[in-house]
Amino acid sequence: MNRIDRYTGEWLKRMPGRKGMDARVESWLSHPAVTRFLRDHPQVSKKTLVRSLARVRQFVQEQENCAKCPGLDNCPNLVRGHAGRLVYSGGYVDLMMKPCDKLKEKTEEEKRNRLIRSHYIPRDILSATFETIIPDAGRTEAIRAAIRFCNAFADGKPERGLYFYGPFGVGKSRIAGAMTRELVRHNVDSLMVYVPDFMREMRDSIQEGSLGDKLDRLKKASVLILDDIGAETLTPWIRDEVLGSILQYRVSEGLPVVYTSNLDLEELEDHLAYSHRGGTERVKARRIMERIRHYVDVYLVEGPNRRLMKEKS
Repeated sequence: MNRIDRYTGEWLKRMPGRKGMDARVESWLSHPAVTRFLRDHPQVSKKTLVRSLARVRQFVQEQENCAKCPGLDNCPNLVRGHAGRLVYSGGYVDLMMKPCDKLKEKTEEEKRNRLIRSHYIPRDILSATFETIIPDAGRTEAIRAAIRFCNAFADGKPERGLYFYGPFGVGKSRIAGAMTRELVRHNVDSLMVYVPDFMREMRDSIQEGSLGDKLDRLKKASVLILDDIGAETLTPWIRDEVLGSILQYRVSEGLPVVYTSNLDLEELEDHLAYSHRGGTERVKARRIMERIRHYVDVYLVEGPNRRLMKEKS
Protein backbone atom coordinates (compact mmCIF):
# COMPACT_ATOMS: atom_id res chain seq x y z
CA MET A 1 0.00 0.00 0.00
CA ASN A 2 1.26 3.51 -0.82
CA ARG A 3 2.15 5.69 2.12
CA ILE A 4 -0.78 7.66 3.43
CA ASP A 5 1.30 10.87 3.25
CA ARG A 6 0.88 10.80 -0.49
CA TYR A 7 -2.86 11.46 -0.08
CA THR A 8 -3.04 13.57 3.04
CA GLY A 9 -0.24 16.04 2.42
CA GLU A 10 -0.56 19.35 4.21
CA TRP A 11 -3.80 18.32 5.95
CA LEU A 12 -1.98 15.86 8.21
CA LYS A 13 0.85 18.25 8.86
CA ARG A 14 -1.57 20.66 10.47
CA MET A 15 -3.08 18.00 12.74
CA PRO A 16 -1.81 17.62 16.32
CA GLY A 17 -0.37 14.22 17.19
CA ARG A 18 0.82 13.54 13.65
CA LYS A 19 2.41 10.24 14.55
CA GLY A 20 -0.78 8.68 15.89
CA MET A 21 -2.94 10.29 13.21
CA ASP A 22 -1.13 8.45 10.43
CA ALA A 23 -2.14 5.13 11.95
CA ARG A 24 -5.72 6.20 12.54
CA VAL A 25 -6.20 7.48 9.02
CA GLU A 26 -4.64 4.32 7.64
CA SER A 27 -7.04 2.23 9.72
CA TRP A 28 -10.04 4.22 8.48
CA LEU A 29 -9.07 3.92 4.84
CA SER A 30 -8.29 0.23 5.13
CA HIS A 31 -11.45 -0.64 7.06
CA PRO A 32 -13.27 -3.54 5.33
CA ALA A 33 -16.41 -1.44 4.77
CA VAL A 34 -14.36 1.34 3.14
CA THR A 35 -12.51 -1.23 1.07
CA ARG A 36 -15.83 -2.60 -0.19
CA PHE A 37 -16.95 0.93 -1.06
CA LEU A 38 -13.80 1.49 -3.10
CA ARG A 39 -14.25 -1.83 -4.86
CA ASP A 40 -17.85 -0.93 -5.76
CA HIS A 41 -16.85 2.59 -6.84
CA PRO A 42 -13.61 2.27 -8.85
CA GLN A 43 -13.86 5.93 -9.89
CA VAL A 44 -13.20 6.98 -6.29
CA SER A 45 -9.55 7.36 -5.33
CA LYS A 46 -8.11 7.37 -1.86
CA LYS A 47 -7.23 11.02 -2.45
CA THR A 48 -10.96 11.67 -2.86
CA LEU A 49 -11.64 9.83 0.37
CA VAL A 50 -9.11 11.97 2.21
CA ARG A 51 -10.89 15.13 1.04
CA SER A 52 -13.92 13.76 2.89
CA LEU A 53 -12.00 12.24 5.75
CA ALA A 54 -14.40 13.47 8.45
CA ARG A 55 -17.21 11.61 6.73
CA VAL A 56 -15.09 8.50 6.35
CA ARG A 57 -14.17 8.64 10.02
CA GLN A 58 -17.84 8.90 11.04
CA PHE A 59 -18.75 6.05 8.68
CA VAL A 60 -16.10 3.77 10.15
CA GLN A 61 -17.03 4.67 13.71
CA GLU A 62 -20.70 3.93 13.08
CA GLN A 63 -19.81 0.64 11.42
CA GLU A 64 -17.93 -0.31 14.57
CA ASN A 65 -20.83 0.86 16.77
CA CYS A 66 -23.28 -1.27 14.80
CA ALA A 67 -21.02 -4.31 15.04
CA LYS A 68 -21.28 -4.00 18.85
CA CYS A 69 -24.85 -2.73 18.86
CA PRO A 70 -26.00 -1.93 22.42
CA GLY A 71 -29.64 -1.80 21.36
CA LEU A 72 -31.78 0.87 19.79
CA ASP A 73 -32.38 2.83 23.00
CA ASN A 74 -28.63 3.13 23.62
CA CYS A 75 -27.57 3.70 20.02
CA PRO A 76 -24.37 5.83 20.04
CA ASN A 77 -24.57 6.85 16.37
CA LEU A 78 -25.05 10.46 15.34
CA VAL A 79 -28.68 9.78 14.40
CA ARG A 80 -30.24 7.14 16.65
CA GLY A 81 -31.22 4.02 14.78
CA HIS A 82 -29.36 5.10 11.65
CA ALA A 83 -25.99 4.26 10.18
CA GLY A 84 -24.23 6.41 7.61
CA ARG A 85 -23.74 4.97 4.15
CA LEU A 86 -20.94 6.28 1.94
CA VAL A 87 -22.11 7.80 -1.34
CA TYR A 88 -20.12 9.45 -4.11
CA SER A 89 -21.37 12.66 -5.68
CA GLY A 90 -19.78 15.69 -7.32
CA GLY A 91 -16.24 14.55 -6.74
CA TYR A 92 -16.77 14.10 -3.00
CA VAL A 93 -17.70 11.27 -0.71
CA ASP A 94 -20.61 11.99 1.60
CA LEU A 95 -22.77 10.16 4.13
CA MET A 96 -26.37 9.23 3.60
CA MET A 97 -28.26 8.22 6.73
CA LYS A 98 -29.96 4.85 6.47
CA PRO A 99 -32.25 3.33 9.15
CA CYS A 100 -30.91 0.16 10.69
CA ASP A 101 -32.79 -3.13 10.89
CA LYS A 102 -33.65 -2.60 14.56
CA LEU A 103 -35.26 0.78 13.84
CA LYS A 104 -37.14 -0.69 10.88
CA GLU A 105 -38.40 -3.50 13.09
CA LYS A 106 -39.52 -1.05 15.79
CA THR A 107 -41.22 1.18 13.21
CA GLU A 108 -43.07 -1.80 11.77
CA GLU A 109 -44.11 -2.91 15.25
CA GLU A 110 -45.47 0.56 16.02
CA LYS A 111 -47.29 0.54 12.72
CA ARG A 112 -48.81 -2.84 13.54
CA ASN A 113 -49.82 -1.69 17.00
CA ARG A 114 -51.61 1.32 15.55
CA LEU A 115 -53.86 -1.11 13.69
CA ILE A 116 -55.05 -2.52 17.01
CA ARG A 117 -57.25 -0.17 19.01
CA SER A 118 -59.15 -1.04 22.14
CA HIS A 119 -61.24 0.32 24.98
CA TYR A 120 -61.12 -1.32 28.42
CA ILE A 121 -59.55 -4.55 27.14
CA PRO A 122 -56.90 -6.11 29.44
CA ARG A 123 -53.40 -6.29 28.04
CA ASP A 124 -53.22 -10.07 28.37
CA ILE A 125 -56.25 -10.38 26.07
CA LEU A 126 -54.72 -8.10 23.43
CA SER A 127 -51.41 -9.96 23.59
CA ALA A 128 -53.03 -13.34 22.91
CA THR A 129 -52.16 -15.17 19.70
CA PHE A 130 -53.55 -18.28 18.08
CA GLU A 131 -50.19 -19.96 18.69
CA THR A 132 -50.59 -19.55 22.46
CA ILE A 133 -54.23 -20.62 22.74
CA ILE A 134 -54.72 -24.29 23.59
CA PRO A 135 -57.16 -25.65 20.97
CA ASP A 136 -59.06 -28.01 23.25
CA ALA A 137 -62.23 -29.66 22.01
CA GLY A 138 -64.68 -27.10 23.38
CA ARG A 139 -63.24 -24.23 21.38
CA THR A 140 -61.56 -25.80 18.38
CA GLU A 141 -64.32 -24.87 15.95
CA ALA A 142 -64.45 -21.30 17.22
CA ILE A 143 -60.68 -20.92 16.80
CA ARG A 144 -60.83 -22.32 13.28
CA ALA A 145 -63.65 -19.94 12.41
CA ALA A 146 -61.68 -17.00 13.80
CA ILE A 147 -58.63 -17.90 11.72
CA ARG A 148 -60.75 -18.33 8.58
CA PHE A 149 -62.33 -14.93 9.23
CA CYS A 150 -58.92 -13.25 9.43
CA ASN A 151 -57.54 -15.07 6.40
CA ALA A 152 -60.52 -13.99 4.33
CA PHE A 153 -59.01 -10.50 4.24
CA ALA A 154 -56.28 -11.85 1.98
CA ASP A 155 -58.89 -11.95 -0.81
CA GLY A 156 -61.03 -8.98 0.22
CA LYS A 157 -63.03 -9.31 3.42
CA PRO A 158 -65.42 -11.82 5.01
CA GLU A 159 -69.07 -11.45 4.23
CA ARG A 160 -70.18 -12.33 7.76
CA GLY A 161 -69.04 -11.63 11.29
CA LEU A 162 -68.79 -14.06 14.21
CA TYR A 163 -70.75 -14.59 17.40
CA PHE A 164 -68.93 -16.49 20.15
CA TYR A 165 -71.00 -17.40 23.19
CA GLY A 166 -70.58 -19.68 26.16
CA PRO A 167 -69.94 -19.84 29.91
CA PHE A 168 -67.59 -17.59 31.85
CA GLY A 169 -63.84 -18.07 31.50
CA VAL A 170 -63.75 -20.45 28.51
CA GLY A 171 -61.61 -18.16 26.34
CA LYS A 172 -64.06 -16.24 24.15
CA SER A 173 -62.36 -12.90 24.70
CA ARG A 174 -58.93 -14.44 24.24
CA ILE A 175 -59.92 -15.82 20.84
CA ALA A 176 -61.20 -12.37 19.87
CA GLY A 177 -57.99 -10.78 21.15
CA ALA A 178 -55.92 -13.19 19.06
CA MET A 179 -57.92 -12.09 16.03
CA THR A 180 -56.65 -8.52 16.44
CA ARG A 181 -53.06 -9.81 16.16
CA GLU A 182 -53.86 -12.03 13.22
CA LEU A 183 -55.62 -9.20 11.35
CA VAL A 184 -52.43 -7.13 11.54
CA ARG A 185 -50.79 -9.68 9.24
CA HIS A 186 -53.29 -8.62 6.60
CA ASN A 187 -52.80 -4.92 7.40
CA VAL A 188 -56.37 -4.71 8.72
CA ASP A 189 -57.27 -2.40 11.59
CA SER A 190 -59.56 -3.52 14.38
CA LEU A 191 -61.27 -1.98 17.39
CA MET A 192 -62.08 -4.17 20.38
CA VAL A 193 -64.27 -2.73 23.14
CA TYR A 194 -65.47 -4.15 26.43
CA VAL A 195 -69.15 -3.35 26.04
CA PRO A 196 -70.24 -2.78 29.68
CA ASP A 197 -67.55 -0.16 30.39
CA PHE A 198 -67.79 1.41 26.97
CA MET A 199 -71.54 1.92 27.24
CA ARG A 200 -71.02 3.71 30.55
CA GLU A 201 -68.54 5.94 28.77
CA MET A 202 -71.10 6.65 26.08
CA ARG A 203 -73.50 8.04 28.68
CA ASP A 204 -70.78 10.28 30.10
CA SER A 205 -69.73 11.49 26.65
CA ILE A 206 -73.06 13.26 26.12
CA GLN A 207 -72.07 15.92 28.61
CA GLU A 208 -68.52 16.04 27.22
CA GLY A 209 -69.81 16.58 23.69
CA SER A 210 -67.70 13.73 22.34
CA LEU A 211 -70.41 11.19 21.59
CA GLY A 212 -70.33 11.65 17.82
CA ASP A 213 -66.58 11.08 17.53
CA LYS A 214 -66.70 7.95 19.67
CA LEU A 215 -69.60 6.51 17.72
CA ASP A 216 -67.76 7.16 14.45
CA ARG A 217 -64.77 5.13 15.62
CA LEU A 218 -67.00 2.13 16.27
CA LYS A 219 -68.92 2.60 13.07
CA LYS A 220 -65.93 2.85 10.77
CA ALA A 221 -63.33 0.39 12.11
CA SER A 222 -62.57 -2.29 9.53
CA VAL A 223 -63.36 -4.94 12.15
CA LEU A 224 -65.33 -4.13 15.30
CA ILE A 225 -65.16 -6.57 18.21
CA LEU A 226 -67.86 -6.14 20.86
CA ASP A 227 -66.63 -8.06 23.87
CA ASP A 228 -69.15 -9.31 26.46
CA ILE A 229 -72.26 -7.90 24.84
CA GLY A 230 -75.28 -8.61 27.00
CA ALA A 231 -73.44 -7.81 30.24
CA GLU A 232 -74.03 -4.06 29.97
CA THR A 233 -76.64 -2.14 31.91
CA LEU A 234 -79.15 -1.49 29.20
CA THR A 235 -81.31 1.53 28.58
CA PRO A 236 -83.50 2.23 25.55
CA TRP A 237 -81.13 5.03 24.56
CA ILE A 238 -78.08 2.73 24.68
CA ARG A 239 -79.93 0.08 22.69
CA ASP A 240 -81.52 2.29 20.04
CA GLU A 241 -79.27 5.34 19.67
CA VAL A 242 -75.89 3.78 20.38
CA LEU A 243 -75.92 0.07 19.54
CA GLY A 244 -78.62 0.39 16.88
CA SER A 245 -76.84 3.31 15.20
CA ILE A 246 -73.49 1.49 15.14
CA LEU A 247 -74.91 -1.74 13.76
CA GLN A 248 -77.08 -0.05 11.15
CA TYR A 249 -74.08 1.81 9.75
CA ARG A 250 -71.90 -1.29 9.68
CA VAL A 251 -74.58 -3.41 8.00
CA SER A 252 -75.10 -0.77 5.31
CA GLU A 253 -71.35 -0.50 4.69
CA GLY A 254 -70.70 -4.25 4.78
CA LEU A 255 -68.34 -3.97 7.77
CA PRO A 256 -68.15 -7.14 9.89
CA VAL A 257 -68.69 -7.32 13.65
CA VAL A 258 -67.35 -9.98 16.01
CA TYR A 259 -69.22 -10.53 19.28
CA THR A 260 -68.45 -12.40 22.47
CA SER A 261 -71.19 -13.06 25.01
CA ASN A 262 -72.36 -15.31 27.79
CA LEU A 263 -75.77 -15.27 26.10
CA ASP A 264 -76.97 -17.15 23.05
CA LEU A 265 -78.90 -15.16 20.44
CA GLU A 266 -82.32 -15.83 21.99
CA GLU A 267 -81.08 -14.78 25.42
CA LEU A 268 -79.48 -11.68 23.91
CA GLU A 269 -82.83 -10.72 22.38
CA ASP A 270 -84.46 -11.06 25.80
CA HIS A 271 -81.77 -8.81 27.23
CA LEU A 272 -82.27 -6.20 24.51
CA ALA A 273 -86.02 -6.25 25.05
CA TYR A 274 -85.66 -5.14 28.65
CA SER A 275 -87.29 -1.81 29.50
CA HIS A 276 -86.27 0.11 32.60
CA ARG A 277 -89.89 1.20 32.87
CA GLY A 278 -90.90 -2.41 33.34
CA GLY A 279 -92.17 -4.85 30.75
CA THR A 280 -90.45 -5.52 27.45
CA GLU A 281 -89.94 -3.85 24.09
CA ARG A 282 -89.82 -6.84 21.78
CA VAL A 283 -90.14 -4.95 18.50
CA LYS A 284 -87.15 -2.76 19.24
CA ALA A 285 -85.12 -5.75 20.41
CA ARG A 286 -85.93 -7.63 17.21
CA ARG A 287 -84.86 -4.61 15.17
CA ILE A 288 -81.40 -4.80 16.76
CA MET A 289 -81.27 -8.57 16.41
CA GLU A 290 -82.02 -8.28 12.69
CA ARG A 291 -78.70 -6.47 12.40
CA ILE A 292 -76.92 -9.23 14.31
CA ARG A 293 -78.58 -12.56 13.63
CA HIS A 294 -78.35 -12.49 9.82
CA TYR A 295 -74.78 -11.21 9.66
CA VAL A 296 -72.88 -13.61 11.90
CA ASP A 297 -71.89 -17.24 12.12
CA VAL A 298 -72.55 -18.52 15.64
CA TYR A 299 -70.16 -20.70 17.67
CA LEU A 300 -70.58 -22.13 21.13
CA VAL A 301 -67.32 -21.98 23.11
CA GLU A 302 -67.06 -24.48 25.96
CA GLY A 303 -64.49 -25.87 28.35
CA PRO A 304 -63.19 -25.38 31.86
CA ASN A 305 -63.23 -21.96 33.49
CA ARG A 306 -59.62 -20.99 32.88
CA ARG A 307 -59.83 -17.97 35.12
CA LEU A 308 -60.39 -20.30 38.05
CA MET A 309 -57.58 -22.53 36.78
CA LYS A 310 -55.37 -19.41 36.52
CA GLU A 311 -54.21 -20.47 33.06
CA LYS A 312 -53.24 -17.89 30.49
CA SER A 313 -54.68 -19.81 27.61
